[in-house]
Amino acid sequence: MCGIAGLIHRGKQSNVGAEMTAMLQALKHRGPDSTGFAVYGPPSAGDLVMRFKVAEQEDMGKGHGIEARIAERIDEVEKRIAEKGAVIKHRDMATPYARRWVISPASDMEALAAYIEEVDGAEILSLGSALELVKDLGDATVVSGQYGLGDFTGTHAIGHTRMATESDVDIRSAHPYWAFPYNDVSVVHNGQITNYWNMRRQMERLGHRFQSNCDSELLAVYVAHDLANGVALEDSLRKSIEEIDGVFTYLVATKDKLGMAKDTMAAKPLVLYESDDLIAMASEEVAIRAILPQEIDTYDPYDEEVRVWQA
Repeated sequence: MCGIAGLIHRGKQSNVGAEMTAMLQALKHRGPDSTGFAVYGPPSAGDLVMRFKVAEQEDMGKGHGIEARIAERIDEVEKRIAEKGAVIKHRDMATPYARRWVISPASDMEALAAYIEEVDGAEILSLGSALELVKDLGDATVVSGQYGLGDFTGTHAIGHTRMATESDVDIRSAHPYWAFPYNDVSVVHNGQITNYWNMRRQMERLGHRFQSNCDSELLAVYVAHDLANGVALEDSLRKSIEEIDGVFTYLVATKDKLGMAKDTMAAKPLVLYESDDLIAMASEEVAIRAILPQEIDTYDPYDEEVRVWQA
């Protein structure tokens, strides 16, 4: 079933971390397995924020030297960053297995990202000038509290509550998805893509990597590929409706935009609220009312509808 949510403020910043937490907590019943956030702060000038993990939550507490292995993996990631000419400027530990580092760019960020992910257990969750992607097992309140999102100030965010139906219950299979190695692109999705494997092989032949077997990751790679090749976000979303088969509603965010697309059957729900300074959307209206408790007017987007908003 799953639940998705998104919001974007026009012309101002807000506590999007707390707002998205409230929206996703209201959708907990749609997906109890994991929760994910993609939050966008002011784009930094030069430096990049890298969110990554070196183990899964389920690995913790099993003994067998997991803490020592995590420390070794962190040391190896740090070593590889230095080898590629980047500099770690700030370090935060979100959980024992997840980190938030601010780094200076290397001359070849794609090569650096691939080199980091050769480390056993290492996966970059996001790398960008504005995007910070957080996902873990548990509901929105638990994950937000673990990762300190309650004070995150920015312009827009998307989020997801997951009910696992095909792939595993772990961080790797949780949404949102970042599109390696493109900065600041993230996607959340509700539905099923029926030509996933054909489309995935097409993207892999073009040189893209996939970190999971979740069909939703395809959408992030697909959109990022288009953006990297000069296709406008709205055009990419419209093209996806023609080329990707299945029933789906998905949201995609970049460093300064938020977009949505529904397939030809419009089987997966989305409720939308729009004012002069705020756009909010979610699988159910209850999520929007979690941040706008007053009387509001909402509507359901039609089949094949595509919208893009600017922060």
